[in-house]
Amino acid sequence: MDVAVTMGCGDSCPLVRAKVREEWNIPDPKELPDDDFRKVRDLIEQKVTSLLAQPIR
Repeated sequence: MDVAVTMGCGDSCPLVRAKVREEWNIPDPKELPDDDFRKVRDLIEQKVTSLLAQPIR
């Protein structure tokens, strides 16, 4: 795997072998009101778009 992104959400993550690992500190949206849930969704979209725009490492 080239890139692994973990978002924590308070859970421990299994060992993932990847050339690049990123930890995104994103709030767990499951208990948030719809408006805040959408904000988290949009933040994830922005981060994924930014990651995809980077050159392959």
